[in-house]
Amino acid sequence: MAVTRQLLSEKGYQNVVTSEVAERCGISEGTIYKYFDSKRELLARVAEEWFEEILGADENPPPGAGIRTRLRQLVWKGLSIIRQEPSLSRFVLMELRSDPTYRTMRIYELNRRFTARIGDLLQEAVSTGVFRADVSVRLLRDMIFGCIEHRTWAYLRGEGDFSVDEAADGITNVIYRGMLMPGVQDEGASPQSKTKR
Repeated sequence: MAVTRQLLSEKGYQNVVTSEVAERCGISEGTIYKYFDSKRELLARVAEEWFEEILGADENPPPGAGIRTRLRQLVWKGLSIIRQEPSLSRFVLMELRSDPTYRTMRIYELNRRFTARIGDLLQEAVSTGVFRADVSVRLLRDMIFGCIEHRTWAYLRGEGDFSVDEAADGITNVIYRGMLMPGVQDEGASPQSKTKR
């Protein structure tokens, strides 16, 4: 699986061939098929392992961090994952997610656990009165991940680039400022703008 992940990074999922995986591992190609039914299953298992790494990473926000800081951290993480692993991101977004059986796959459940982190934070923001409650948490979550994907498509196609920090700041600002309950202090406002209020 480690060799497959390396080849995926080097060549893209369409150009990974099991014979080369076997050669680099010093085994016969037939041995691979004792453990995986197909190249697609092997690649899907590599993607699952990647998602488990992401979910297992210890990324606690700073003590006392507010909604804005925590939201930016999660948005930044979503963007940086794509930046660090474009080949795996392409495979998951373009191949696995378009599969009619995607919702039965383990990768679907792992992805739901990842997106739930933002969903839970948004729900906390609404429940504690930081965010307004007139837009559903589910829609807000979809807006965030839709924006992340749209912002990174050109990069994933090899047609452009993007700044993780700039995109994370922009997405966070739009969601946070757009949903902030009237009368609640904006965590990101400068000291000067705070005194004007």
